[in-house]
Amino acid sequence: MVDIMGGIYGALNAIFNPILAIDPNPTNPALTVFIIAFIVSLITTIANKYLVDQDALNEKQKKMKEFNKELRDAQKRGDGKKMAELQAQQAEMMKENTAMMSEQFKPMIVTFIPIILIFFWMRASAIHNLVIILPTSVYWATLTPVWHVIGSIFYGGEATIPYGIGWLLWYMICTFGWSQILRKYLGFEQGF
Repeated sequence: MVDIMGGIYGALNAIFNPILAIDPNPTNPALTVFIIAFIVSLITTIANKYLVDQDALNEKQKKMKEFNKELRDAQKRGDGKKMAELQAQQAEMMKENTAMMSEQFKPMIVTFIPIILIFFWMRASAIHNLVIILPTSVYWATLTPVWHVIGSIFYGGEATIPYGIGWLLWYMICTFGWSQILRKYLGFEQGF
């Protein structure tokens, strides 16, 4: 029987181990996670750019926002006639909203499996031992204590390093930052 996962891990090792090797601190590979977050953000941003019609999506979002604003205004004024008119249009707006949401799922279909495989590789590699010590303000701004409580519920134990985070939260912070930068650079109107 063919060992598919072994082959996948071998391919991921061939791709990411050179990055891990150039990390100045391979036992605590923060730079490697930073680079992997960039790669994943680039892949997902490019998939969004080319698989989703951004102009049509932005137009539908603007139309939906205007519709909701008109509906709220009519409710505030107590304008029953306008509300009835808008509620008649609501079914059509819901169809457009559903179409908009399905359009946004296209990139996820393409990127989901590769990203999950990269996550599994990071969990199985030296990266799973990563600990980043955050400045106090960043520690609180990222709601790290909340993540520590959630982690202790699911995985047991407790955070033993003050102001420390593991590889997954560090990855999420990096990915969020990279995604914002790449979306801006590639001309997306809206953020994350």
